[in-house]
Amino acid sequence: MRATVRQAARATLQLVLSAAMAFGSYIFVTVLLITAIATAAVVGAFMLPETVLLIRRIAGAKRHQAGRWTGRKIPEAYQPLTGTVRERVRTAVRDPSTLTDFRWMVAYYAYGTLPVLMLPLWPLGLVVDGVWCGLLRRRAVVLPLISRLADLDAHWSTVLLKPSPKAQLAVRVEELVQTRAGAIAAHGAELRRIERDLHDGTQARLVSLSMRIGLAKRAYDQDPEAARRMLDDAQTLAEEALTDLRHVVRAIHPPILTDRGLVGAVRALAASSALTVTVTVDGLTDGHDGPRAPAAVEAAAYFVIAESLTNAAKYSGADRADVRLARARTGLRVRVRDEGRGGADEAGGSGLLGMQRRVAALDGSVTVTSPVGGPTVIEVELPCVW
Repeated sequence: MRATVRQAARATLQLVLSAAMAFGSYIFVTVLLITAIATAAVVGAFMLPETVLLIRRIAGAKRHQAGRWTGRKIPEAYQPLTGTVRERVRTAVRDPSTLTDFRWMVAYYAYGTLPVLMLPLWPLGLVVDGVWCGLLRRRAVVLPLISRLADLDAHWSTVLLKPSPKAQLAVRVEELVQTRAGAIAAHGAELRRIERDLHDGTQARLVSLSMRIGLAKRAYDQDPEAARRMLDDAQTLAEEALTDLRHVVRAIHPPILTDRGLVGAVRALAASSALTVTVTVDGLTDGHDGPRAPAAVEAAAYFVIAESLTNAAKYSGADRADVRLARARTGLRVRVRDEGRGGADEAGGSGLLGMQRRVAALDGSVTVTSPVGGPTVIEVELPCVW
């Protein structure tokens, strides 16, 4: 009986919040009517986007409330209302989610009265279930109806507030446009970096190498010893140029990924780091044994870890870091944590921005948690098929 009362009290709180929201919606219909009249008169057309934004906030609050009760989040799929007044009005009218929210609000005027039904259930339930459960030791029959009312309210809200396929498609297209722009920007930045590395490093060494060989050829007949020294210097420059070229190639796609796989490459990266790095692996194997993620996913994960460890060594002040690689049913998960000073800003540097663009190009996500004082945790999810 005690558990039944607690559950009924919890459902009552849910229904009370729903009743308060329904009462606010009843008042809001006045604003809708005023907006409709003003929009029809053109003079108040600027009020339409603001009204739609207000409806979105109310619908969002209901999504949050229903999702918290059911334990399943209700997604949103809104087009941003930006630009001039005319553009905002056009977007508000054409957005499929506007019709979804309006349909929910009209229906909510009807089923928003569900909380009223719980009022007679409490006194009746305390009497009936008190005797039925307390004396006869049977299962409660009246108070659980309050929970069912809350379930019904949440179910109808979920069905009505779930974005339409057209709205989800529009949001998805917008996301793809943004990630495509980010991928193009990241690709351009990568090409500029490779060009800069080749120009400032390899090309300069090759020019110097060519000059040394030319000087050695001229001095060979008059001063063979000097020519030999110049050829030794030329050999050193050739080796340095080869080293620079290897660095450029590794930056494009590290050969160690092909040779040893992601786990082996990350272990080698950890061993060469300035920090003491602990690598934890869940569901992945070294080398070519077992399933592997696609090459693009492995490369993105490798560069995320490399960039994170480099940033931690340069800026965090930490001496240790933890790297975790986990195989999930839907993809690959990467987690890098350091116990440094924290305060990493996603908008403050190109490293995190480049990381986000690289991951977004593969439809992945990056979450950076870095409060002042630490720790800094970078979590990445890269979808793929195993």
